[in-house]
Amino acid sequence: MSDTVSETKACDLLARVFRARGYAIARNVMFREYGVEFHVDGWDAGARVGFEFLSSEDDDHDDLTLREYKTLMDAQQRGELSLFIIDEVEPVSAADLASAASEFLDEMEAAVKARWQAAARRASVQKKKAAAPKPVRAAVKKKALVATKKGGATKKKPAAAARRKPAKKASVAKKRRAGR
Repeated sequence: MSDTVSETKACDLLARVFRARGYAIARNVMFREYGVEFHVDGWDAGARVGFEFLSSEDDDHDDLTLREYKTLMDAQQRGELSLFIIDEVEPVSAADLASAASEFLDEMEAAVKARWQAAARRASVQKKKAAAPKPVRAAVKKKALVATKKGGATKKKPAAAARRKPAKKASVAKKRRAGR
């Protein structure tokens, strides 16, 4: 157990690992989201990535309840944040901690990449749907031209106009018959 790392050394190590991967880690930040409030050991607010080392040294087990932990993991499953949480209950060496943190970051970055690719595919499908020609509607069909013969020449008229004239003549004829 002599190779077990303390919370202070563990947090220093995690901060170095996360910063080496490009995260702007701030230390001991108050986290207040999703109805959860606690001091997170390291947090990059812009990337929404951080770490928490739970220890009895700082009474972290009282700070973050099981319900709050589950709430944070649900948010992580939805891709809203990524929080690497280590509990001191199982002793860990510095090498194992660095390896676990790197593995966590690899998995998290792969998940983010997969979400971006899925979003790009959805956007591409939406773009193709928007660019597809619209189906011809019935109103457009009514405007089709109808060929009629007049004086030996072929003249094109809209179909709707060809239908309207006889209808008007019929209504005038009905009015005359009715004696109006």
